[in-house]
Amino acid sequence: MTDLPLSVLIPARNEADNLPHLLDEVCRALDGADIQFEMLVVSDGSSDNSLQVLTDYAAREPRLRVYHHQHSAGQSTSIWQAGWQARGTWLATLDGDGQNDPADLPAMFERVQKRDITLLAGYRHKRNDSEIKRVSSRIANAVRSRLLKDDTPDTGCGIKVFEREAFLRLPYFNHMHRFLPALIRAQGGTTLSWPVNHRARQAGSSNYGTIDRLMAGLLDLGGVMWLAHRSRLPAPLKPLSGADTDRDTHSHQEP
Repeated sequence: MTDLPLSVLIPARNEADNLPHLLDEVCRALDGADIQFEMLVVSDGSSDNSLQVLTDYAAREPRLRVYHHQHSAGQSTSIWQAGWQARGTWLATLDGDGQNDPADLPAMFERVQKRDITLLAGYRHKRNDSEIKRVSSRIANAVRSRLLKDDTPDTGCGIKVFEREAFLRLPYFNHMHRFLPALIRAQGGTTLSWPVNHRARQAGSSNYGTIDRLMAGLLDLGGVMWLAHRSRLPAPLKPLSGADTDRDTHSHQEP
């Protein structure tokens, strides 16, 4: 049951040195915009002191809810599970490394309040990453965009804002978080890209391999293409006169 406007979901693996500052930034940005929110952090099989850092932070910040995996289950599983636990009507995602800027969240949240889009995807127009990460991302984005036609230049950007209800209707699979715009569109939703700030990592190193991500994304691409091809949404369902019209009849109908 949703009872908040916004839930911020943060998957993190071995990011103990980055998380306190990132959470401080989320609070400053959203409190400054007078947005009610909660934060859910999933420590994804962390072997550093992330859990202790998060436990200490939660003791002084009741809006933080902490979860963890004993062994790494990946970013998609972390986001998916946090989404089911979230109480927000809208979900926002941030990478745990601090490279996404929480200062972008208020404007993104304001934009989705127009209710004409289902997902707003961040677009890193100026990336602060290594050359190998920039090159692999350009390749993956070019291949994905050409085949899926999802009109999203940077689907790998971690900062996104989207409807919780629409997200929970999506099919779950590992690495699904990299295909959210295409999956949302296949279910009849609408998406838009939004330019966001991108920062250099301040501490630690990437915990999800660049080449592994690239290969997994290419392997998953065929499955996402199949899902999009098989979808017949949106399919407006017209009630007969006098029929129950209280439920949404435009895109997603339960059997």
